Amino acid sequence: MDWIEPIAAVFGVLSVWFARKENILVFPFGIINVAIYIYICFAARLYANAGINVVYLASNVYGWYLWSRIDGESRKLQIKRNTSKENMISWTAVVAIYVSLFFLLRYVNRTDTGYIQSYLPYIDSFNTAFFLVATLLMAFKKLENWQFWIIGNIVSIPIYASQGLYFTSAQYAIFLVLAISGWKEWKRKINYK
Repeated sequence: MDWIEPIAAVFGVLSVWFARKENILVFPFGIINVAIYIYICFAARLYANAGINVVYLASNVYGWYLWSRIDGESRKLQIKRNTSKENMISWTAVVAIYVSLFFLLRYVNRTDTGYIQSYLPYIDSFNTAFFLVATLLMAFKKLENWQFWIIGNIVSIPIYASQGLYFTSAQYAIFLVLAISGWKEWKRKINYK
């Protein structure tokens, strides 16, 4: 796993860089990144993060489809803000996903007392909930996706470092900078229109 982690991290950083620029290459680079991270997260016992990477795989395919689709007026998908209702749904989804994943992880790993008594089920569920909502909002080009990425990235940096995945931790630090930059850039584009 020593050599594969930096490769995955490079593809991940490039994917977020392309997302920030609204470049459709976000998706093929993202697909390669998440395919590798499914293996890495499973090996590191970050089961919810392995699972979210499966969801990322599907959402990358779906996002690629949405971003390349042209509507009846020959326009590509535009950046939009969430409505108040969509914001409420997004935050409710984070809470519901967190609680569900937390109990699922504790149940599935009930015989692994080291895992159950550690912080991993709490934190793995937390950032997975934020990332799941972020990836769905990204597929629909919602500005608020960046806020969810920012929160998840802040939490992920120490998680991966604590598991000895230092390249991945550094990747999430870069993701944090890119997410903040992406949020500012997308916000500027919306305000410019």
